[in-house]
Amino acid sequence: MRPAPLTTAGRRRRGAVCGLLIGLVALPLALPPRSVQAAELLELRIDSLQIPIHLGQLAAWSRQPASDGPLAGDLGPWLGLLDARSRADLHRMLRAPLLRDQSFGRQLLDTWAGRQLLEELGNLLTTADGGSTTTLLQITLRRLLEQRREVTLLELLEALPPQTLNLRLDALVSLGQRWRFQLKRQQQAMVRLGRLPLPLIQPPASAGENAAAEAGRPAPPPLRLQLAVPGRREGLPLEIWAASVERRPNQPWVLMMPGLGGNADQLGWLARALAQRGWPVVVVQHPGSDGLALRAALNGQQPPPGAETLGIRLADVEAVVAAQRLGRLPVNGSGLVLAGHSLGGLTALLAAGIAPQPGLEGRCRTALERLPIHNPSRLIQCQLPERALPPPSRPPADLRALVLFNGFGSLLWPEPGLGALPVPLLMVGGSLDLVTPPLDEQLALFLAVRDRRSRLVVVQGASHFSPLRMTQRDEALLRLGRELVGADPLRVQGVLLDVTSAFLGSLEQTGAEGGVGRRTPAEPLPPQRRLQEGITAYVLDPAAARLWRSEL
Repeated sequence: MRPAPLTTAGRRRRGAVCGLLIGLVALPLALPPRSVQAAELLELRIDSLQIPIHLGQLAAWSRQPASDGPLAGDLGPWLGLLDARSRADLHRMLRAPLLRDQSFGRQLLDTWAGRQLLEELGNLLTTADGGSTTTLLQITLRRLLEQRREVTLLELLEALPPQTLNLRLDALVSLGQRWRFQLKRQQQAMVRLGRLPLPLIQPPASAGENAAAEAGRPAPPPLRLQLAVPGRREGLPLEIWAASVERRPNQPWVLMMPGLGGNADQLGWLARALAQRGWPVVVVQHPGSDGLALRAALNGQQPPPGAETLGIRLADVEAVVAAQRLGRLPVNGSGLVLAGHSLGGLTALLAAGIAPQPGLEGRCRTALERLPIHNPSRLIQCQLPERALPPPSRPPADLRALVLFNGFGSLLWPEPGLGALPVPLLMVGGSLDLVTPPLDEQLALFLAVRDRRSRLVVVQGASHFSPLRMTQRDEALLRLGRELVGADPLRVQGVLLDVTSAFLGSLEQTGAEGGVGRRTPAEPLPPQRRLQEGITAYVLDPAAARLWRSEL
């Protein structure tokens, strides 16, 4: 019997069905080849409606070129419910590899995040009596990952033991709708941000990285050394960028930390440019959660690094701060600024003595009732209850500020956010950040900050990886795909440099010539809509951030 034509509401739903199927491809699961015995029937269940789908027909259809023509066989009427675009999406989704690295997939299955992903998939693909297939999927995936490097969703279905399975389209639709809702919400938020009454500023293109060279003073290379750190067999790698211009009174030094899987040289462009403007910078690389560790995970040599590395990272920060205080590092400054990207930003928050609020496990149970595909950083945050972090330590006595690029921690510090932070905060996010979305992470954390010099910056078109300068040596991160890069990183980085240096300048004090006389605080970075090199950045003080939140 042919299905009845779709109503207008049904047409709206059918796009969501396919969109959410495509959402499965975004899950970083590893799936491989076809098995000897495959399931013959898959039942698509929408609430109480169950539609039997013959996998052989589905496989034959997926292996033919996508076509808008008539669909043959019993499968044709059901696929005919989808419009041409949704059918093409489904066709592509069934054929697309879910994981391209065989050995990495085996390691991923042993991680906490991998188990969460498998559990979610097992609740979407259920047995005939509605039971989860998580264990079945895990066994099947392990076997398949020994046979080939990549597999499609259809090949996974064919590899499962012969039985009738239910693919819960109602749950898939819900998953896809949440993903689409998040994207739409973020787009609407940027529209409302653009309507805030912020003065328009159009500065010239940043020359910060080339200023010293143009003045006949080429930027010297960093001093690279290994710092002895308790608990590490080998020294901690550091890059030290000395200030290449005369230092001003009361100028702090900056300790900079890459994110998970990141290397020191990815932030070297920013460290060099800040040093050229007078701020000494130390960039630390964290072995065990750096690019080498990520590459080892992709090669199947060890599990991917995660939140369990935070304790080691905090010990690294304490060791570097102590070494500078004792004169063991050639770095001078009037106070310390902790800066970090992504997990490096979370490290900075914890190093500043801001303990996570009690009740994290309960908040995570609620947050993970459904897979947070709209905010993957919650997987990292919710891994923390399983890991013993060192007790909160007192912040460095000379801590002057924090600078967080694509920071996160909404589950660690829910309402009132970072109200307990004792120093100014610069928090930077991007409108295309799908890892630490700015509404749920940066804005939510920023709203309660008290220091009037604190600023929230949202860059139109920037992504989670915009602050990083990639090289071919960054093979592991480049394999994430260029679609995650966002707007031209070099132009975005010019904006980030100027905003960061303006914020650092607001921490200094001014006074009479030669440093004699009464000192007064420097002027804070003014709120603005900054249009620079074709990139728009919104700079918000706490009052403007609260106004933006009220408009959402």
